[in-house]
Order: sequence, then C-alpha cells, then structure tokens
Amino acid sequence: MIDESDAIKRRKIVKRFLAKLTQQDPQMYYATTSEVARAIQIMIKEHLNRLDIAEQHLVRQLTIRDIEVILGFNYK
Repeated sequence: MIDESDAIKRRKIVKRFLAKLTQQDPQMYYATTSEVARAIQIMIKEHLNRLDIAEQHLVRQLTIRDIEVILGFNYK
C-alpha cells in the first residue's frame, strides 16, 4: 500500500524532472504524454544515484505508465 505522502513526494520528484526535461528540450512541451514519461523515466534512471536515499526508494520502481498517470493529474 502506498502512503499518500509518498505519492505526493513522487509527484514532486516527477515534476522536478519534468521541469529539467522541458528546460533542456523545450520541444518536449509538445510531445505526447508517453514520450515525456519515457524521457522522464530515462532521466530518473540516469540521475538515480544523485537522489537521496529516500527519493531513490520512492522512484526506483516507477514505470512509464506510473509516470504517465502522475503527469495526467493536474496538481500543484
């Protein structure tokens, strides 16, 4: 069972990587959700060792589909 606060933390991490992705490649703003999710998953895997242990634990098992769902929600 996922803790609600963990879900919020995951969203914040994904949002952080989304900001980094769109900064590096502004054209990703126009890409499909699945393309963006795939790119974010790759970035997470590449930067996993730079995250703190708690963040690593939260995002290590995120699938592209999980990231698509997170991106699909309109949250703050």
